[in-house]
Amino acid sequence: MSPKVVIIGGGVAGLSAGIYSALNGFDTEILEMHSVAGGQCTAWERKNFHFDYCLHWLVGTSKGAFHDIWKETNVLNDQTEVIDHEIHSKIVDRYGREFIIYSNIDRWEKYLLEISPEDSSPIRRMCKDMRKSALIEPFTLPPELRSPLEYVRLLPKMFPLLVVVKKFGRMTCREYFEKLNFKSEKIRSALYSMYEEVNFSALGFIFMLGWFNQKNAGYIKGGSYPLAQRMVERFVNLGGKISYGKKVEKIIVENNKAKGVILTDGIHIPADFVVSAADGYSTIYKMLDGKYSSRKFDHAYKNWALFNPLVQVSFGINQSIKSDIPIVLNLCKGTTIGRTILNSGYSVMNYSYDITMAPEGKTSIVLRYESPWKLWENLDGEEYKKEKEQIRKDAVACLEKIYPGITDSIEVIDVATPKTDVKFTGVKEGSYEGFMLSKENMMKSLKMYLPKLQNFYMAGQWLVPGGGLPPSAQTGKWAVQLICKKSKRKFRAK
Repeated sequence: MSPKVVIIGGGVAGLSAGIYSALNGFDTEILEMHSVAGGQCTAWERKNFHFDYCLHWLVGTSKGAFHDIWKETNVLNDQTEVIDHEIHSKIVDRYGREFIIYSNIDRWEKYLLEISPEDSSPIRRMCKDMRKSALIEPFTLPPELRSPLEYVRLLPKMFPLLVVVKKFGRMTCREYFEKLNFKSEKIRSALYSMYEEVNFSALGFIFMLGWFNQKNAGYIKGGSYPLAQRMVERFVNLGGKISYGKKVEKIIVENNKAKGVILTDGIHIPADFVVSAADGYSTIYKMLDGKYSSRKFDHAYKNWALFNPLVQVSFGINQSIKSDIPIVLNLCKGTTIGRTILNSGYSVMNYSYDITMAPEGKTSIVLRYESPWKLWENLDGEEYKKEKEQIRKDAVACLEKIYPGITDSIEVIDVATPKTDVKFTGVKEGSYEGFMLSKENMMKSLKMYLPKLQNFYMAGQWLVPGGGLPPSAQTGKWAVQLICKKSKRKFRAK
């Protein structure tokens, strides 16, 4: 009989691990606590409107190691349509002044020079740094399996980028902008507003347009739900089993070896290997009672900042409102939505560029804003319902400012809170992308295994600060590469 691999969590990391596990001949079962797969990569339907929670762009839509994974896992196939937006995003301040970020670095540089010719020097330096970021290439193998030749192969290509990393690796966005010393108030205020978090890594900003500039970070038509379902289809066609409504309580350990899992209903599921693609904190400190943690994990969960959770208010509009700009950030620091005082503003996503998101002649629009977990942690019952109702009213008022007269055309409103995210995914404190990129952790990652615990691996965005779908899928693949190494099997991806 083939060794059994049990995977905790049916998000993108779990589905990736499941696909490669089944592909390599293991008896594979994914245990998913929700009634659908996808985890954070999800969407839902209300009155024939589709409201997407995750996908704005996907790194690896045209080439590279991530592209290979998307092809291997059926995220990208011959029927998949990729949309490359000319505009990355737009920022609108409280006075209605617009600031555009173009996906093409040359075009953005020209735009910035038109705004402020006197800032020619810092503009050109910033765009030069961004062009170098396009040289980054993801590793194809996990650290444990990389030979010195792998590093030697990439070093000549990435050398200019390494200079940027060395120069700005320990710098925050604010420090980077201050170093550039823009004279234009419009440029300064727009860039500062993008990263209100004091410790957000400068490299995170510099890398932002590198993928877009190569048209390697497009939007996949249909969004998150079909993406996840294509992975499910691939997994099931390979003979894998996915069990829904199954929440893992504990990981069974015997003689420091993972031997299976115990579900919340008490059912034991034995396994030769266990891969947790679930929330990292829950895995280490609850499913394993913290017995196999390490100093690095303890330090990360104690000291690394998390992405603030989101409130998403989705609107089904009974009219066609066209837009080719995927994200508009509306600056309104101090504005209140519900009980949340906004630190910077709220984003609005008009999905009119994707005809699958709304019935013909109608439009899906999503409004999002950050809301600290402490406001939600103990909110329940009637108080929780009242807060959601107040959010509806305040969000409608915000939308009315952008689209005067739109209120009468609102057909449906849906409010998803940080508690919604925790309920369906178990994610720590509603942090949808895990650890925030900071100057302390930008170039760091956490190991996929725990000291002294054999036959157990982790996958998912909690291992890589900044999170996101690409590292989730990649660590799922890497986990199976390590299992194949342990099992003395030659890994195959096709």
